[in-house]
Amino acid sequence: MRVLLVDADAERASAVRAGLEAAGCKVVAVSSEVVDLTRRVREADAEVIVCDLDDPSRDALESMHALNRDEPRPVVVFASRGEPDQIEAALEAGVAAYVVEGLAPARVRPVLEVAIRRFRAHQALRAQLEEAQATLAQRVVIERAKGVLMQRRRLSEEEAYRLLRRWAMDRGRRLVDVAQDFLRDF
Repeated sequence: MRVLLVDADAERASAVRAGLEAAGCKVVAVSSEVVDLTRRVREADAEVIVCDLDDPSRDALESMHALNRDEPRPVVVFASRGEPDQIEAALEAGVAAYVVEGLAPARVRPVLEVAIRRFRAHQALRAQLEEAQATLAQRVVIERAKGVLMQRRRLSEEEAYRLLRRWAMDRGRRLVDVAQDFLRDF
């Protein structure tokens, strides 16, 4: 597992790196700053990001949010404090695991595995949501086109649908594309 380690404290970063490597991880880069995290992840080709932070700042959370949007990867935060609002903000920024009270070497691998699985589950849900939204948007276009046909040509709903479907088959195009063209030209 290729890990980008983020820790402002060089001494602590060295200890965390040793813990990660002892857990079988390959630390591909170490950064002292969370800012511009997306670029750092791309450069290091990291699979997982581990941030050991005293107190995740607003800038750090914004950088994690940008990473989640632009280059989604599992992010694990080890923090010294765990206020509920901090944890919620971290989760909203895309953090897959938020661990309070530091990094114990024996817990590293299980925490990373849980974070990766949680990240993958979240990504799968996100993909399903996007697919459902796209399908719904297509249905709306088709329904609008059917409505216009029903009104203009005094067709039943079934007749309007069959007409759209026939146009799509005749043109070798998707039904939604034909419906969009019809509405645009209407």
